[in-house]
Amino acid sequence: MTPRLRQLPNLITAVRIVLIAPITAALWRHDWPAAIGLFGAAAASDAADGFLARRYGWQTRLGAWLDPAADKLLLAAIFVTLAIQRSVPVWLAAAVVGRDLVIVGGALAYRARVGRLQIRPTALSKINTLLQLLFALSTVARLAGGWPPAWFVTQLGALMFVVVAVSGLDYVLTYAGRAARQPRRDGGDS
Repeated sequence: MTPRLRQLPNLITAVRIVLIAPITAALWRHDWPAAIGLFGAAAASDAADGFLARRYGWQTRLGAWLDPAADKLLLAAIFVTLAIQRSVPVWLAAAVVGRDLVIVGGALAYRARVGRLQIRPTALSKINTLLQLLFALSTVARLAGGWPPAWFVTQLGALMFVVVAVSGLDYVLTYAGRAARQPRRDGGDS
């Protein structure tokens, strides 16, 4: 195996990050078919990079940070754009983005006070990401062609909100507990 092949999942993840701008632009133009197609390409890239990394052992420290960052940036851009357009409630977009800001802020605080942080996405976190993707796609599909029905999108949004809250709280409690059991990096007690 060449070292370059080991970086292929990271390259695919970088493509997903690059897709954020055209997806957002398509949403702004109300070009729903383009938004759905690009969104599908981004989802396929997420599946592909994960498969390659696991299947061939091409996981890297960069990839461990880059992949979830790409997901968070993509979803934040989509939710903020849809909220500005009043296609999703602002409070729901704020919950999605706020959860991720709390997790990132907590990770930075953990790193500063305790040291190196091994982030492992939980099953609940993966369900959260899947629900966010499904909700965003369902919302855009409804805008494009009136399907799925409004009740479905509403119920999916309610379920997603609950999972956003619970998974965010799970991260806070899990990593706060880990931090409490670890000595501080500077050796202090306070």
